[in-house]
Amino acid sequence: MNEVEATLKDIIIERYGSLKKFCVIINMPWTTLDSILKRGVSNSNISNVLKITKALGISAEKLADGEIVTNTEFISDGGSAHTMAAHFDGDEFTEDELDDIRAYAEFVKNRRNRS
Repeated sequence: MNEVEATLKDIIIERYGSLKKFCVIINMPWTTLDSILKRGVSNSNISNVLKITKALGISAEKLADGEIVTNTEFISDGGSAHTMAAHFDGDEFTEDELDDIRAYAEFVKNRRNRS
């Protein structure tokens, strides 16, 4: 297990209490997650990686580059707002709407940090 996978494991345990509980929540077999953490994210099926990154709110793009970055950090650093809001369909967001999304994401992040 390299540094990225070890950090990913720590984040999962911190947020969900255990790897097995996380697997139940994201509907992934425990053996699959264990394999991803041992073999490396880069050697994993993209759909499994996307399940993990979506549940943790981290950038799949940055994870592929070997970094763990929350989607809100990715946005504030110039990443695409559609990374965070990719599940929305329809018209693109206006700049004002993107500002609202960023502000709300920051609010949620700050609330989590106080817990």
